[in-house]
Amino acid sequence: MECLSWFIHKYLFHGPLWFLHKSHHQKAKSFFEWNDLFAALFAALSLYLMYIDRHNFGYRFFIGLGITLYGMIYFVVHDWFVHQRFKTFKSNNTYLQAVRKAHKIHHKNRGKKEGKAFGLLFVRKTVLKN
Repeated sequence: MECLSWFIHKYLFHGPLWFLHKSHHQKAKSFFEWNDLFAALFAALSLYLMYIDRHNFGYRFFIGLGITLYGMIYFVVHDWFVHQRFKTFKSNNTYLQAVRKAHKIHHKNRGKKEGKAFGLLFVRKTVLKN
């Protein structure tokens, strides 16, 4: 899921879907941002896939489950820890601090182009040397 998420973020969110994603790169004016629609879309897709394959537990069910689990991890790490949308989760864990730093590097550029570090959970050492 992380590799697919990286691809979607780099080529779709910073491409044709920038009109929604740009709200995430701007100073927040409220708790919700247009970018949050992606979470709703992915949640609906995952629930649909699990629902249509609920009797067979085939590949569609497990794709939906994978999207759900990644979404939960993404919410905790990205929204809760990195962006502090809820002020209750702090950590001095080296890995989590690297994730936060890489994401801050990504947000350093507020525009559609010239972005770096499009992933979330895999942090390249070359990104952190900046």
